[in-house]
Amino acid sequence: MSTSVIEPGTRLAGRYRLEERISDSGGSSLWKAIDEILARAVAVRTFDPEFPRVGEAVTSARAASRLTDPRVTQVFDADDSGESAYVVSEWVAGETLEQMLAKAPLEPGRAATLLYEAAEAIAAAHAAGLAHLCLSPRDLVWTTGGTVKLLGVATDAVLGDRYCDDPAAEDVRGLGRMLYAALTAHWPGDEDGSDLPAAPKGEDGVAQAPRQVQAGISHAIDAIVCRCLGIGAAEPLTEPAELAKALRGVPRTPLPLFAGLGTAAPPPPRPAAPKRPATPSTAATTQPHQPPVPEPTRPVHGQDARGLGRRGRSAHAQQAQHGQQAQHGQHAQPAPSGQVPPPRGRYDTPPSAPAGDAATVASHARKPANRALLGIAAAALTVIVGLGAWALSGGGSDDGKGAAGKKADQGQKSQPPKPATVKLKIQDASATQSPADQHPDGTSRKNPSAVIDGDPGTVWETQTYSSEQFGNYLKALGVTLTLGTPAKVSTIKVDCPASGGTLQVRIGDSRAPGAMKPIGEQSCHRGELTFAANPAVQGQYVLVWFTRLPDGLKGKLNEISINGTAG
Repeated sequence: MSTSVIEPGTRLAGRYRLEERISDSGGSSLWKAIDEILARAVAVRTFDPEFPRVGEAVTSARAASRLTDPRVTQVFDADDSGESAYVVSEWVAGETLEQMLAKAPLEPGRAATLLYEAAEAIAAAHAAGLAHLCLSPRDLVWTTGGTVKLLGVATDAVLGDRYCDDPAAEDVRGLGRMLYAALTAHWPGDEDGSDLPAAPKGEDGVAQAPRQVQAGISHAIDAIVCRCLGIGAAEPLTEPAELAKALRGVPRTPLPLFAGLGTAAPPPPRPAAPKRPATPSTAATTQPHQPPVPEPTRPVHGQDARGLGRRGRSAHAQQAQHGQQAQHGQHAQPAPSGQVPPPRGRYDTPPSAPAGDAATVASHARKPANRALLGIAAAALTVIVGLGAWALSGGGSDDGKGAAGKKADQGQKSQPPKPATVKLKIQDASATQSPADQHPDGTSRKNPSAVIDGDPGTVWETQTYSSEQFGNYLKALGVTLTLGTPAKVSTIKVDCPASGGTLQVRIGDSRAPGAMKPIGEQSCHRGELTFAANPAVQGQYVLVWFTRLPDGLKGKLNEISINGTAG
């Protein structure tokens, strides 16, 4: 069945009902559809039978479906065995970075936070052997649910026939361009990559540094952008994980709960900056700030990382795909440009009297007002004298205190101050493991202090195992932290430079894992995890260990910090 003859109402696999065609691009079509079994909206990409890379697209989508990072659009289904090949992914509603920047640049702290999340997501994809290769402001979405979503990982490169010998470096450049755009509202990449104004260039033809384009950008974040894009002589960043680590070290502002990020003041006009006529995207002309729809397909090539690394993407396919996809998110109404004063009501202040009548009006109003105030004062004095006499005579109370006196006494009793939650001092870190058959891992004891040395560059790691269950040699493996004194532990923050696996935290007064209280378990996502004990748990020992190994079959931990109250 050709894409051109597929119509709204068509059902694929007996469950995906196509409702609205979002875009046609390069032999494939993007649809908004309904999964009738689960009763939810989904994005479906269908392919023309003559599309030359159907098998690769479906394979890459299947590979992307195994990614667990929540910041990457999830692939639900992919099939090319029938008459019509298709890929089904989650339907994302929100606002693309490009749509945000149509209003003004982002505040630098929020720009850093947004791109930190994107860099973490891309790093997770690369750890799984996948890449993007076509990153633009249309691919990053701040959803209506208050989360970051990255579109097109893996599949966009196949759809656009994009190849690259160094996919990691290419994705770092893409992330750097997006960060540049977020800070300045100018695009430093190819013209077809975004409808934003082009970034101003110097005499050498290289884009000017962000600080030269927009005021208020710190030297630290400016240097990160320059290292991504090769501006200046600083050592370039070549790995997404390196970029995420660099952004982790600059001030970042928490993102708002809903789409529509706070923005900085728009950049002043710069005569030197080349202007090009704004080409309205489909999304912009349809709805000024509407949320984009996630691309049905995502993270990188289903083949090995090298095979995807060479795959290249056509600019025309990328622009059509994402510009039209963003068109069909939930509409976010633009903020009003000004406030219209409400009509005067019956209790509004009357118009002021002419200047010549002011004294007359004031004199007439003052006399009755003065008499009324004197009467009120006299009545209040009478009440006060009567209450004083009643209080001196005992006020009818058996114990010499009236009810009002009791309440006043109770109100004066102050609550004891709550102890402040602080960062607790960690005295020692040691390796801990639970052997399954008396085969301990000696490598884990080499550098456990790396998790408390304050240096994010040092890592505690284990040997590489043959399976995520430690090759059946161990049941769990990690580090035990000894506090200087027993304390009530409330939160534990763990920086895990890996993805996947299961990390568990326990607290107790004994080093024995079995005697400790489990606080929680989480899957790593190449970043900081927070474990909260509510209520706080008393103990002097905190155990952080893997019960299932992450991707790469090796346990790794960076810095760990513990908060709570002494005693």
